[in-house]
Amino acid sequence: MSVKNALLALLVEGEQYGYELRAGFEERTGGAWPLNIGQVYTTLDRLERDGMVERHEADADRQVFYSLTDAGRAEAEDWWVTPTGATVPSRDDVALKVALAATSPGVDVRAVIQTQRKATMSMLQDLTRTKRASADRDDAWELVADAMIFRAEAEVRWLDHTESRLSRRADRDRKAGATQAAAPAVSTSETSLDEVRS
Repeated sequence: MSVKNALLALLVEGEQYGYELRAGFEERTGGAWPLNIGQVYTTLDRLERDGMVERHEADADRQVFYSLTDAGRAEAEDWWVTPTGATVPSRDDVALKVALAATSPGVDVRAVIQTQRKATMSMLQDLTRTKRASADRDDAWELVADAMIFRAEAEVRWLDHTESRLSRRADRDRKAGATQAAAPAVSTSETSLDEVRS
């Protein structure tokens, strides 16, 4: 989630100061993603620089409030109707690691997959247990927990699929190697043609 867009969305409800915005963010996301107050103020400074928020004078308690400009309100409204990640796919660290393991000499890709599967299954069990134990928590937490559970389940399915695919490929390569070892030598031109056909 973009902290910038989250802060703009919260400011649609009225002017707020940094600690209010942080508390609102954590409450609205079920506390799943703690937000550093320094990140809040850095983001507010950028939003002010970009003309999306306006900083007001400190009040008697020395709290500096921020409010949306027209440009900030338009950006917040646009965010709600724009699909997230539609233009640039987010980097998937697990997929990246497995792809590099599968193509790096000397790396046991099955061990990498099994280690990741074990960690993801453990996380999935923890999330499911936590969700069941905290049935009285708010809707925000349940929505976020469901999203995390579904992503973990999808990751496990992808790891299973990837391990199966790599096993089938290794079996094909072994069979092809055994067939080539038993077959008579083939001319260079035939080998090139076979390579082109495959």
